[in-house]
Amino acid sequence: MGAEDKHISYRIYLVAFTVFVMAVLVAVKLTNIQWVEGEYYRELAQKRTVREITIPANRGNVYSSDGSLLATSIPNYDIRFDAMASKSENFKQYLKPLSDSLSVMFGKPSGYYYNTLKRARNNHNRYLFIARGLSYTQYMRVKSFPLFNLGAYKGGMITEQRTVREHPIGKIAKRTIGYDRLDSSGNEREVGIEGAFAEYLDGKDGKQMMQKIAKNQWKPIGDNNQIEPIDGCDIVSTIDVYIQDIAHHALLKQLEYYEADHGCVVVMETKTGYVRAISNLGRANDGSYYETINYAVGESQEPGSTFKLASLITLLEDKKVDTSEVYDTHDGIVTYYKRKVRDSRKGGYGKISLARGFELSSNTVLVQAVYDNYKDNPKQFVDHINAFGLNNRLGVSIKGEGRPRIPQPGDKSWSGISLPWMAFGYGVSMTPLQTLALYNAVANDGEMVKPLFVQEIKEWNKTIKKFDKEVLNPKICSQETIDKVKAVLENVVKKGTGSKLYSEDFSMAGKTGTAQVNYGRGKGKDNGMYYSSSFAGYFPADNPKYSCIVVIHKPSIYKGYYGADVSGPVFKRIAQKIFTDVPSTNQVDNLDREVEQQDKKYESYYTKSQKKYNTIPNLVGMSGMDAVALLGNMGLKVEVKGMGKVKKQSVAAGQPYERHQIITLELSS
Repeated sequence: MGAEDKHISYRIYLVAFTVFVMAVLVAVKLTNIQWVEGEYYRELAQKRTVREITIPANRGNVYSSDGSLLATSIPNYDIRFDAMASKSENFKQYLKPLSDSLSVMFGKPSGYYYNTLKRARNNHNRYLFIARGLSYTQYMRVKSFPLFNLGAYKGGMITEQRTVREHPIGKIAKRTIGYDRLDSSGNEREVGIEGAFAEYLDGKDGKQMMQKIAKNQWKPIGDNNQIEPIDGCDIVSTIDVYIQDIAHHALLKQLEYYEADHGCVVVMETKTGYVRAISNLGRANDGSYYETINYAVGESQEPGSTFKLASLITLLEDKKVDTSEVYDTHDGIVTYYKRKVRDSRKGGYGKISLARGFELSSNTVLVQAVYDNYKDNPKQFVDHINAFGLNNRLGVSIKGEGRPRIPQPGDKSWSGISLPWMAFGYGVSMTPLQTLALYNAVANDGEMVKPLFVQEIKEWNKTIKKFDKEVLNPKICSQETIDKVKAVLENVVKKGTGSKLYSEDFSMAGKTGTAQVNYGRGKGKDNGMYYSSSFAGYFPADNPKYSCIVVIHKPSIYKGYYGADVSGPVFKRIAQKIFTDVPSTNQVDNLDREVEQQDKKYESYYTKSQKKYNTIPNLVGMSGMDAVALLGNMGLKVEVKGMGKVKKQSVAAGQPYERHQIITLELSS
């Protein structure tokens, strides 16, 4: 063999060896991928083609105490079309009927949909947009269209569900109904009832597998969700929509007339502490008013003369004086540590009793009574105020309750004027709701209860948690003191500062308040000072059922700023309208009397309720209450609009149904 042949042989051996080494390396790499790194690459491939998405659970509803919807989650649906999903024969057969159906529903010509769908098929479009923001009823209608009714695999209909929160009664009490969501910084904002009870309302999210069909385009794998979402529980609030409507519009009317900056009103059931109405309205730049801040719960400021009730109770309970004790108003001015305390009436009221001084809201009388009896031991006075619970938050469920401030002897801020200033509501700080709790306690014969915003939490028709009356202080003072204070509060309306509110036909009791806010702390010719007008009390005076507080900040001084003029009329309007307009207060006689028509309706409902349904029954003409109960027993979720009998149902009679399906009933009287 020549040298050239040997050289060729070496080259062949070298190539063969190289190929062998490469084959070994490939085998090793394949083995490594298969047995060592295989799981990683399989997961990576799956992540890029298949992913699991979260299906948000339907948030529970918030209801008023009378069953009206205050907040509800409405499902919205976006519809797309996978033009390659259906067989060629199905596509050709149903293209024209589908185009006609879409045309009827969405208003565009049938030819438009025909050409669009056909073009999508030719272009292999697997994510063609059809419609956005459909209601459940609209979604079910589209789902029944030709081709789409074959399902996601055979028909190509792609459904994307979203939920939106709706408030059927509008923006009334919106701040108290609240919300639970993330702000722009990603922090959770828990506001009102929705925020406080989010753990019950949220439910449990479901899961669904999605497959990638194109760039940034995904479709569900299968027609059913992998893990079905579990709806949240429903919250039954204490709000009564009739009383809420009365309170809201009474406050709004007064704010508009006095061009005030903001205001609030709370109506509370005396015995239970249930808040039946709460409205918080602030003024926008355009002069309109809207729910912005929960002033009643969160705004802690000097209450002014409404705090005189705490001073009077303390004086009487400690037996320092009686209501008949006479004081000289000293021409309407008394001085403590070179600081003057003035009465609103120039020249004062002469010599009057403590009771009369309270009725006329005389600052000089109350200050003298408190200072003369507690100047040597101010701690006794403050300790009694503390014993009422006024130095602590009420602990209401809604977050953001303002912190009260009762000056304490020994604090750095305590001075010689602290005691006399406290007597008529200055130097202290309380929220309207905290002030109302004190007045409600007097109306409730001394028992102070916590204001409640929620009555119960329900899972379908099952109550899983109930919120009953919660006592904060079983007896703030003796019954003797309560009786005396009640008489004085009633006289405030009969012949005191609230005499403009008096009516022979309807009894009310309460206290006016006119406070100077931010005095000496601001800038400008008025030092930033403005007036806050308030009225706190209860009604009827002889047998209190409701307590109420109205606070209006910064009314126009050119129109008026005294509590009796600004806030008092709101209180009166609410009190009178509640007992003339609200259906729940109507007296029902002869409860045991049998009513033939009523018995027949019950028998009809009972017969229907015992029947097992495979399809949706005909509910038109049935009582709304009976229809809700019937559908609830079938496992359906019911949304109600209006009151009375069923006028219209969103799912037609005879249609098949699934458990937890939503059906909307329109009622009319």
